[in-house]
Amino acid sequence: MRAHYAVLFLILIACATQEAPLQQPIRGVDVLEQNATLAGEMITFGEDFSGYLVTPPEPGRHPGVILIHEWWGLNDHIKETAEKLATEGYIVLAVDLYNGNVATERTDAQTYVSLVNKTKAVENLRAAKTKLLELGATKIASLGWCFGGGKSLELALSGEEMDATVIYYGTLVTDSEELRKIHWPVLGIFGETDTSIPVDSVNAFDSALDSLNVTNEIYIYPGVGHAFANPSGMNFAPEETKDAWSKTLAFLEKYLR
Repeated sequence: MRAHYAVLFLILIACATQEAPLQQPIRGVDVLEQNATLAGEMITFGEDFSGYLVTPPEPGRHPGVILIHEWWGLNDHIKETAEKLATEGYIVLAVDLYNGNVATERTDAQTYVSLVNKTKAVENLRAAKTKLLELGATKIASLGWCFGGGKSLELALSGEEMDATVIYYGTLVTDSEELRKIHWPVLGIFGETDTSIPVDSVNAFDSALDSLNVTNEIYIYPGVGHAFANPSGMNFAPEETKDAWSKTLAFLEKYLR
């Protein structure tokens, strides 16, 4: 348990030092070079949870994706990413783990993330899966960045059955016994110079999944740090972000269709 809190502390430090306040110098979805957008809506689901739902324009049943925000909260960037993902034919529910709060300053983000109850957050994500199933989702994946990447893995380790898990530079678990609950494909996106998620940890995670025969795709991008896919962060790497998004879409297409 002490080790878990130590890693969480490192993640918070990394987010604080490597992600600039939200100034929106570049709109992340523009970097992804996708033009068509869909309008979503805020909905409530489960007992008292809320999120941003976007559905594809095409009729019929579609795969679903639970989108999990960074430590900034459910901001416009995450909503726009949900809209772009929906244009690819997915029902997307971007959850709100901050109860409506959105940070624009690092101090606020630190406060909001520290108030997140782990058990309640997993309940939120499970309820999001239930909502997507109610909407007719055929298969479901979770996808998160940084804080959300860690939550994507936590959902997988909670015993909830998923069809795919996507982690962008989130807190990792490397113990094979803990990872034994996962028996579906995992995509991991990481930066080589990320001091909060060191390469040794990523390699250990990769090796543990391999030892369990868990299908996985783990990518470590050379020369980039934590939160390199955040367009408002000081580590933003546009070309690597495009490539990572392309790999993400290919992964979802392969395992959710």
